[in-house]
Amino acid sequence: MERELATLDKGAQCCSWNYCGQRFAVGYADGSVAIHNSDSSISRSSKFMVHADGIMNIIWIPPEFGDAIACICVDGTLSLWEEVGDDAHSVTWKQCKVFERSSPRVLEVQFGLPTRYLKMVAAYSNGHVKIFELLDSLELNKWQLQAEFQNVIDSVSAFGKPICTSASVAWSPRRGEKQQSSFVLGFNSDLPQFNSCKIWKFEDSYQRWLPVAELALPADTDDRVHAVAWAPNIGRPFEVIAVASCKGIAIWHVWLNSDTDGRLSTEKFVLLSGHDSEIWQLEWDVSGMTLASTGGDGMVRLWQSNLNGVWQEQAALDCSGGQP
Repeated sequence: MERELATLDKGAQCCSWNYCGQRFAVGYADGSVAIHNSDSSISRSSKFMVHADGIMNIIWIPPEFGDAIACICVDGTLSLWEEVGDDAHSVTWKQCKVFERSSPRVLEVQFGLPTRYLKMVAAYSNGHVKIFELLDSLELNKWQLQAEFQNVIDSVSAFGKPICTSASVAWSPRRGEKQQSSFVLGFNSDLPQFNSCKIWKFEDSYQRWLPVAELALPADTDDRVHAVAWAPNIGRPFEVIAVASCKGIAIWHVWLNSDTDGRLSTEKFVLLSGHDSEIWQLEWDVSGMTLASTGGDGMVRLWQSNLNGVWQEQAALDCSGGQP
């Protein structure tokens, strides 16, 4: 039986649940953000102004660092906010950090799993990628730029300057102090060399980020990437990454044992089709066995692989007001 969970104010543009699914944040076209608590009934606990422009995306910071969010505005401004207060009746949200405003807009940010330092990857409208590290876990304003590069494998001198309209990032969900940080990134741009998903890994021996795999066949390198999702691994000998483009959802298998040149072996396992328009978002469940996708057709589709490795659509939910 369907029931209404919450009624959002007019102008809502994006929303995001926190890591434990007990709170969610809503970004509005007027530049405000509302925080809702999910208890017996979803209630709004706070609403505050972030920027003069609308909120394009909200990303929760890992819970080890308190209740905090990153906000990306329409003009590309990136800011961090945290909840402060002595008790539930005196809490408020304060701005911790505004990253430099420049011509290339911030399109996407994602936080890695905390190890020694919390890392944040930011993708920009000029195809650049910046990696920031949090120097003090108790001070969300103390970030340091660790690296900057572009999402290409070959030298960028051979290419022009891309115009990127969106970017998709997913960190590896593997935990462990000895686990090297890695993430997958793809762009939606006018230059194919920047679009295809690359896995970037921090190599201690070089003290730099290196591209260790490209999730694209020769016929796919010009595909614009709309969404990526890295599946949790519960014992598979390979990683599973989903990549959405105009052709559908590609399921990739990635083996973590690198070749002599440091590259990872990859296989495009299957291409899933079903959405009638651009795919907006991909999300795995905690087991890494079920993939949810949503797009401009107003449908949420659930995909699963059976014991024989055959992928099938398990459910389709119509969120546009029609019947599933």
